[in-house]
Amino acid sequence: MCGIAGTYRWPDGKIVTDRLTDTLAHRGPDGAGRYGHPVGDGEVHFGHRRLSIIDLSETGAQPMVSDGLALTYNGELYNAPELRAELEAAGVRFRGTSDTEVLLEAWRRWGTDCLPRLRGMFAFGIFDERTGELVLARDQLGIKPLFLLRRGAGLVFASELKALALATGGKLEVDHAALVASLLYYWVPDSRCAFREAEKLPPGSWLRCRPDGRVERGRFWNLKDVAAEGQERARAGELPDIAAVVEESTRRHLLSDVPVATFLSGGLDSSYLTALAAREQPGISAYTIGFRAEDAKFEAMPDDLRYARQVAERFGVDLHEIEIAPNVLDLLPQMTYHLDEPIGDPAAINTFLICSAAREAGVKVMLSGMGADELFAGYRKHLANLLALRYQRVPRPLRRGLFSAVDRLPVATARRGYRSVRFAKRFLSFADLPEETAFRRSYTMYDQEELLALVNPDLAGTVEDVLTEHADIYEDNDLDDFVNRMCLGDARMFLPGLNLTYTDRSSMAASTEVRVPYVDVEVVKAAFAVPGDRKIVGRQGKAVLKEAATSILPREIVYRPKGLFSAPLRAWMSRDLAPLVREVVNDGVLVNSGLLRRDALARMVAEDAAGQQDFSKHLWHVLTLEYWYRDATSGSGQSTRLTA
Repeated sequence: MCGIAGTYRWPDGKIVTDRLTDTLAHRGPDGAGRYGHPVGDGEVHFGHRRLSIIDLSETGAQPMVSDGLALTYNGELYNAPELRAELEAAGVRFRGTSDTEVLLEAWRRWGTDCLPRLRGMFAFGIFDERTGELVLARDQLGIKPLFLLRRGAGLVFASELKALALATGGKLEVDHAALVASLLYYWVPDSRCAFREAEKLPPGSWLRCRPDGRVERGRFWNLKDVAAEGQERARAGELPDIAAVVEESTRRHLLSDVPVATFLSGGLDSSYLTALAAREQPGISAYTIGFRAEDAKFEAMPDDLRYARQVAERFGVDLHEIEIAPNVLDLLPQMTYHLDEPIGDPAAINTFLICSAAREAGVKVMLSGMGADELFAGYRKHLANLLALRYQRVPRPLRRGLFSAVDRLPVATARRGYRSVRFAKRFLSFADLPEETAFRRSYTMYDQEELLALVNPDLAGTVEDVLTEHADIYEDNDLDDFVNRMCLGDARMFLPGLNLTYTDRSSMAASTEVRVPYVDVEVVKAAFAVPGDRKIVGRQGKAVLKEAATSILPREIVYRPKGLFSAPLRAWMSRDLAPLVREVVNDGVLVNSGLLRRDALARMVAEDAAGQQDFSKHLWHVLTLEYWYRDATSGSGQSTRLTA
């Protein structure tokens, strides 16, 4: 796991690459390397910051150069041992034991045809000195990031967006369409980028630059096709053994020459992984979070810590507990910097603190249960959207009466919040809508009218574009299974846009690698071969995964109420952050620039303070967006014009 950067036929390429690489030092504190070579009328330069995980010797150092190929690579290949054996059988001789060298030799032998054979997480740039071609590639599911920017025949790339902003002297223009999207979702979709010229290489794709200026793009893996193939397998009765697939993936993800630990929230996903990992590596460490009692009570949060302790005791796991208290809010500006784009999920802070504690204890690698909810229909929104189909059969007058009654209920008093009321109001906000609109509304921040009322009127067309993009992506499939349509939408948008993004940035800010065994190509193939009625059974989400987990976990853990990997936002907003929220609403950059409307924000603050509506998540995201926008536009020459 590392930070990579490079330039191709870019003015002052060496100087720029050095700056990019230095910016990524937190991603790889164990070593640094540089590479340069002529190409056409310019040069190519690679930079690398190393976090040593496999082959800690110099034979694993990067950029790796061998017989005319140069590679700068970020990631881990979990099938490197098999690929190594195949290449050795074909006569390849390896100098060391790193997966980097396996990747380089696989590329030499198969070129882009090696990409669908790679099982892991990766983003890399590889240069062929003989042809002068540069190829960039990103893993199948978008676990690892790769940002790029093209100007004329030149290209610059890096693991983080902040590096590209530095490469252009801070003259990148904010893309207000991406900011509108971030307001809707509380994250920037993987299809968009917060700066106009920059872009993210799409998951499962590659880009080739040639010395004559031609650029070629290709896709080697498509989630839509995988889901369609899974549906055919299900129709043929070829149901996968989920327990075997998850166990095999977890075992592979433990491959490391340094200690590995796990996240353990006490929920199903992390508990299952931790139990499997402890069976492979007895005495493994795990890290969990807790909150101040008064915050947890106000938020009506479940007692996840009790379950985490139970799992740790049962499987002999060395559990480390970290309490998140309000002083962690000092991290808000720091987290905004590290997240690269405006992301309003406070789970990023949890991840950073856990990874920081693990790093201080000498742990470089952690396993996360990320991805199971998206692939196996574990979120409340999945069940809620199914229930909405039944709700729509209730006579309309009864629905109107229920909506009116629930709308009058408070979501909180001065002393505590009412979680069930929040859920009911959320459900009724989308239960009458058509499928795609209901699914979008079940997890996004605003409906169309609310978003239009919040942003500058000049951005009305942009709002329409953002909503249309969601519809296009959600409906781009031939699945006849409602649950799997939702899972596919999540795997294409929610997973790479939010969860994998904040996990990568937050963990790498603490110089720690997080691996995600559920977000594995074989697990994904198996997940989409499971029919929706096996994922949600009655009111049980992730039913097929729960069934698999009962082979190792006690039923009390498997079938407990869903846990949260979040934060007590209502408590923070009503107490610790209230002055900051008022400052942003009254005199923030977003308001003063005209991007957001002061009256709409003030209305949200008032309704939230009165306990009538829960806008804590909305206001938290406004704070993250405010901090990001200040940094993006202050003293850097970047434009604040409203451009969509």
